[in-house]
Amino acid sequence: MSDEVMQLSKLWAGSHYNEGIGRDDIFDKLREECGVFGAFNIPHASSLGYYGLHALQHRGEESAGMCSVDSRNGGNFNYHRGMGLVKEVFNQERLDALPGDRVIGHVRYSTSGASKLANAQPLIFKYRDGDLAIATNGNIVNAPSIREELERQGSIFQTTSDTEVIAHLIARSNKDFVSAAKDALQRIIGGFAFLIMTNGKLLVASDPHGLRPLVMGKLGQGYVFASETCALETCGAVYERDVQPGELIILDSDGIRLDRFEKLERRATCAMEYIYFARPDSDINGINLHSARKRMGQKLALESFVDADIVTGVPDSSISAAIGYAEQTGIPYELGLIKNKYTGRTFIQPSQELREKGVKMKLSAVRKVVEGKRVVMIDDSIVRGTTSLRIVNMLREAGATEVHVRITSPPFMNPCYYGIDTPDRKELIASQKSVEEIRQAINADSITFLSHDGFIDAVGGNDGEYNRGMCMACFDNDYPTPVDPKSEKSCSC
Repeated sequence: MSDEVMQLSKLWAGSHYNEGIGRDDIFDKLREECGVFGAFNIPHASSLGYYGLHALQHRGEESAGMCSVDSRNGGNFNYHRGMGLVKEVFNQERLDALPGDRVIGHVRYSTSGASKLANAQPLIFKYRDGDLAIATNGNIVNAPSIREELERQGSIFQTTSDTEVIAHLIARSNKDFVSAAKDALQRIIGGFAFLIMTNGKLLVASDPHGLRPLVMGKLGQGYVFASETCALETCGAVYERDVQPGELIILDSDGIRLDRFEKLERRATCAMEYIYFARPDSDINGINLHSARKRMGQKLALESFVDADIVTGVPDSSISAAIGYAEQTGIPYELGLIKNKYTGRTFIQPSQELREKGVKMKLSAVRKVVEGKRVVMIDDSIVRGTTSLRIVNMLREAGATEVHVRITSPPFMNPCYYGIDTPDRKELIASQKSVEEIRQAINADSITFLSHDGFIDAVGGNDGEYNRGMCMACFDNDYPTPVDPKSEKSCSC
């Protein structure tokens, strides 16, 4: 077997569906982090969790898991985790084995931890006060140093996931559970949304900057928590509010209590949630994402109009922006690109020719729509540039006479340390090339990025807050927390 085939085997072969998805994928896109879901005081909570996790599937397609507690039967833990999609991990038999009125669940796209069942969440532990389950979305920037410290003190880690450090910090404390959790949350730095459950309590926490989204809803006499509001809608829960940065919500047999583990210093919700990650039917900080993305397209049209015959968006996250661009310019919007939603992973491809056919399995140009047309292609971001080159060439092969690329975000120039799987800075095309050099590299007739201020205006948000409450470090290198350039630029999920 040739070295090339051996290498491709490592990249594409796996023991389960979507193993290692995102690493060296044909489409060079930023990868979602993870998604969390929790329900408290709701009958058949795991069934609700199934629907909630299914709604969050776009945030992680590699593994899924749930842990339930039945408060009327001693508070015993029941859990199941597996590799693959939610619908593959859970069936009715497995849901029946998760009785109870409380549940936390997780969908994972692994980055910092290896692609294996041991790292699937929720992570489950035994400690002096009983059982402990943790599900999180995000990244703990200082996890390596805390882990090293704990290992010197005798801690033995069972996983390679950053999330495990919070369990060790809680278990080693001689304080009560809530106080121990507060102390642990105060020690960690990064962007995170935590659901922490014991036999009797559920804790919900958002990092002091609100980098990762987390919302609370009401369903009957119970509460629902999720990474996005679309999960609340799916479950029939009524949105109450976003969990506030630095907030700690405590739920137990006495009801719900609101507390804080840290004061709010600077709200900095991840800008890429607005641009790309979250579903368009979700709301973040009261802002609907479909509407925000339409405004991005409209603002882009005002900043960089080009005379063309049709506007098309790269599915799926750029469709809303493409509609906005078309409405603003009066240029017709067309489905010039179609995504095949059923390809899953791409199989081993021992030649570049077959690898390119794999691209067309996932995305294809509609020849009768683009042939002989000047096309404005709207996309949300450019990472390495390889995807943009493939799509531009695909449109040209389908007969487009001109391809003008418009990006609904500023140039992505800096790695993320808060839960997005990004390459090193030297691999980010915008940090290495000028806009004109990028245009040449992707074979476009023209390219324009949405300006920094234009993006902020399009999203909206709180006028009195820095960047209107968003983290834009990937664009402007202004990180809201201390970061170590040598640390893992990934996700602790």
